[in-house]
Amino acid sequence: MCLAVPGKVIEIISSDNLLDLKGKISFAGIIKEVCLAYVPEVKINDYVIVHAGFALSIIDEQEAKQTLDDLATIKNFDEGVAKL
Repeated sequence: MCLAVPGKVIEIISSDNLLDLKGKISFAGIIKEVCLAYVPEVKINDYVIVHAGFALSIIDEQEAKQTLDDLATIKNFDEGVAKL
């Protein structure tokens, strides 16, 4: 199963070439460099959905938090099932 995970843009690394547009994204404090070519209009403090190192879309903060809460619920469920 593939997941796209929300993260917060904390830095944009500009480039003359759109395909080289990158940014630093915080995933609950874990910082990763991500390609921003699909969301060139992104701004610092925006939330993006990231899959395989590419930001696919910009989402609002509420949607990002809801998605993270849902992922935490799934994780807790999986851990409970594993104990059975």
